[in-house]
Amino acid sequence: MKKKIYAAAVITLAMATTAACSSSGGTSASGGSALTAHGPIKVWLSNNTQEITWGNAMVKAWNAAHPKELVTAQQIPAGKTSEEVIGAAITAGTTPCLIYNTSPSAVPGWQKAGGLVALNSFPDGAAYIQARTGAAANQYKSSDGKFYQLPWKSNPVMIFYNKDMMKKAGINPANPPLATYAQFIATSKKLVASGAKAAIWPAPTSEFFQSWYDYYSMYAAESGGKQLVENNKATFDSAAGQAVANFWATMYADKLAPQEAYTGDSFADQKAAMAIVGPWAIPQYQGKINWGVVPVPTSSGMPLSAIHTFSDAKNVAIYSACKNQGTAWDLLKFSTSVAQDGALLNVTGQMPLRANVSTVYASYFNTHPSYKLFADEAARTVEVPDVNNSIAIWQAFRDSYSSSVIFAKTPVDSSLSSVAAKITTLASQP
Repeated sequence: MKKKIYAAAVITLAMATTAACSSSGGTSASGGSALTAHGPIKVWLSNNTQEITWGNAMVKAWNAAHPKELVTAQQIPAGKTSEEVIGAAITAGTTPCLIYNTSPSAVPGWQKAGGLVALNSFPDGAAYIQARTGAAANQYKSSDGKFYQLPWKSNPVMIFYNKDMMKKAGINPANPPLATYAQFIATSKKLVASGAKAAIWPAPTSEFFQSWYDYYSMYAAESGGKQLVENNKATFDSAAGQAVANFWATMYADKLAPQEAYTGDSFADQKAAMAIVGPWAIPQYQGKINWGVVPVPTSSGMPLSAIHTFSDAKNVAIYSACKNQGTAWDLLKFSTSVAQDGALLNVTGQMPLRANVSTVYASYFNTHPSYKLFADEAARTVEVPDVNNSIAIWQAFRDSYSSSVIFAKTPVDSSLSSVAAKITTLASQP
């Protein structure tokens, strides 16, 4: 699954290094400012087949109109994770100008390492980002108030469910009761009783990013859109944070979610009746699973229009090793225009991080109704906070969550309080 592509070690490496150029832009080989230099550039695309198709077409269109600023695109080189590869390239000063696969969680470390260009350095940088993305852009500002990433695309996390497994369990597959925690647990018990190996099977492993999908998506909903950390202070030692943690603790204690890891995709293999994923998964499940989708549950139930969720975004950054940053910025705007965002949506089904996406691309959603709920949710996505020690913060949270929620080794509420204090300290440190 998509969420397994991240790794923690890389970010630590990136934070410990110093890049060849300043994060605010460097000097070109000819002696001029890299910020205003134009010429050929290289970009990296993710290894997602659909994104490669979009990227190659986008580059072809650019090159046809800019023969003196040719762009060469390639997939991110092979490695354990894309973050590992990017971190190593920052260290070596060999990053391309643009990478269309920048993880928001990695940005604070790479910024600290000097590997990223502040997009505010361009005269229209901040204005372009804010006009395209709207109020949601503020989640992507770094602690110095600048943008080191352009919010590009999101995959709002929702609950996929297997309609056939619901029907087998005697549950209405067109409208399964999943809106409240009580309903979700009762439905889960029926699913397991009817033969499902698991009602839902979040990864119970210890990687820092796993909590984005099980806990954070539901915390975003229950809290009305709070980030894990705001103003350098943990927010989740609260009634909302405790409600989410105790919901998951019940799911594990009642054997509705397994404590063992599953190799592969438990939903695609029909071992689990539900999954927490975004619209990127639709092509994988289409024609294989008779699926439906609903928002993540809340304690009392909310209408879709009020529910927030985790964004699961990937963004684009300009890397400071780039000699022709003027071209890189122009290409970044070209590749995130209304037309190119529409092409991205059409090819990949992923939501451009653009204000009013559901109305801007209304014709697409009219002909692709399975994506409509995701388009609506795209207006209420919550990103991982851009704070110092981001990875250490998420790892501390995951370790506490694993001990208390998944394996019941420590009390849930007191564990949340303890790790909240630790995270507040981490967020306040350089």
